[in-house]
Amino acid sequence: MDNEVKNQDLNWEERLNHFEHWVNENKKVLTYVVGGLFAVVAAYLAFTKLYLEPKAAEATNQMFMAEKYFAEDSLNLALNGDGNYSGFLQIMDDYKWSEAANLSHYYAGVIFLRQGKFEDAKEHLKDFKGKDKMVTNMANGGLGDAYSELGKMDEAIDYYKKAAYHFENELTTPMFLKKAGMLLEKQNKSEEAKKLYEEIKLKYPNTVEGREMDKYIARVGGVSS
Repeated sequence: MDNEVKNQDLNWEERLNHFEHWVNENKKVLTYVVGGLFAVVAAYLAFTKLYLEPKAAEATNQMFMAEKYFAEDSLNLALNGDGNYSGFLQIMDDYKWSEAANLSHYYAGVIFLRQGKFEDAKEHLKDFKGKDKMVTNMANGGLGDAYSELGKMDEAIDYYKKAAYHFENELTTPMFLKKAGMLLEKQNKSEEAKKLYEEIKLKYPNTVEGREMDKYIARVGGVSS
C-alpha cells in the first residue's frame, strides 16, 4: 500500500515537472495567447460601451415617434418616418443590433398585415425575436394570419397553435385555438377541430370564445352540454 502511494506521488511530481517544463518552453506563446484574449475582451467592451449603447439610446429616441404614429393608426408614417424621425424600416437598417430594430420587425409585420402585404408581413414577423411572452404570442398569431391569407393552411395552423400554447392565458389562447379550429374545419378535419373547440370550452368557459363554443362543437358533429 505504501509503495502504491509513493508511486502515485512520484507520478504527480513527474506530471508537474513536465507541465512546468512545457510552460517554460512556451512562455512566449502563452503570453501572446493571454494578451490576445485580453485584447478581444477589451475590444468587445469598448465596442459595447462606445458604439452599441449610444446607438441603442438613439434608436429608442427614434422609436418613440414611430410607436406614436402606430398608436394613432398613421401606418405609413410609422413605417417610413416623417422626415424628422425614422420609421420602423429605417430603424431596422440604422440600428441593426438594437432591441429597437428587433421590435421594429414586429411593428412592421403588423402594419404589412393590415395593409394586405402578407409576404412582407411574414418576413418581418419571422425576423422578430420575442422576449415578452405576450408579444411573442401576437407575433406567432400574426404569422398564422399571414400564412392563412397566403393559402398555406398547415403553416397557419401550426403558428396559431404556437401562439396559443407558448404562453397560455385567457386573452390570446382561446382566440388562436379558435382560429386553428376554423382552419381545420376548412380542411375537413372535423375531429381535430372539435378537440380544440372542446379545449376552449373546458379551459376558458368565461371568455367570449368559451361562451360560444357550443355552436362550434355542434357544427363539427360533437354533442355540446
